[in-house]
Amino acid sequence: MDVLCFLRLRSLGIVVVNGIIDERPRQTTNMGEEDVEPGFISLIFEQTPPVEMLARAQQFHVQMNERRTTRHFSSQEVPRELIELAIQTASTAPSGAHLQPWTFVAISNSQLKAQIREAAEQEERRTYDQRMPEAWSELIQPLGTDHVKDHITNAPWIIVLFRQSKRMRTNGEWGPTYYSQESCGIAAGLLIAAIHTMGLATLTHTPSPMNFLRELLGRPDHEHAMLLMPVGYPADDAQVPDLKRKSLDEVSSFFD
Repeated sequence: MDVLCFLRLRSLGIVVVNGIIDERPRQTTNMGEEDVEPGFISLIFEQTPPVEMLARAQQFHVQMNERRTTRHFSSQEVPRELIELAIQTASTAPSGAHLQPWTFVAISNSQLKAQIREAAEQEERRTYDQRMPEAWSELIQPLGTDHVKDHITNAPWIIVLFRQSKRMRTNGEWGPTYYSQESCGIAAGLLIAAIHTMGLATLTHTPSPMNFLRELLGRPDHEHAMLLMPVGYPADDAQVPDLKRKSLDEVSSFFD
């Protein structure tokens, strides 16, 4: 039985174990109401058969392994609903103390995108000409990047991820957020996965410095731009560097 068949049966509430349909009631992990602590709700967790777990994991890996970053975007329109769903998915990310210290600003306005591109290219030109250390330059040279950022105006959408360094406390005073860098990093990963899964492409662009984004987009002082991400369909003639991902042995260590 192939992966798609497993998933179709799963969506219908049908369980398959070792290739055989299992009609027995599923077991869930669910605390009794009398055991729930104040401020908590019961966790509803349905255990998945191992064969289905493996099928899901393999399918997701294959799908994500096909993801590539491109700088060449089509101007083909993308419905706002898809962008909203991608942001909603990113916002399911875990965060320090559940502060969700992020703001996603999505822009499709052509005039505003042009202003952002102009400001980004000014900063990037200074970076490439004056500020870029040799150790960084030697790494990006094979990727063919320069200060020209066509993707900002070519893609139908750009999403700017802002990290919130402060939050309003219940006493009305400002307090710090905690683990905001890590939290926003996780959210960015989910955003990238959501965009790829729905059939679109994106690019993680980090013009440096990025203060101009806060000014152009009218964000408060406690919000700091982390990523600028064009979102859309790849151009018909889109190209990507011929790169290879590291193997499992190169990126992991196990202690069984």
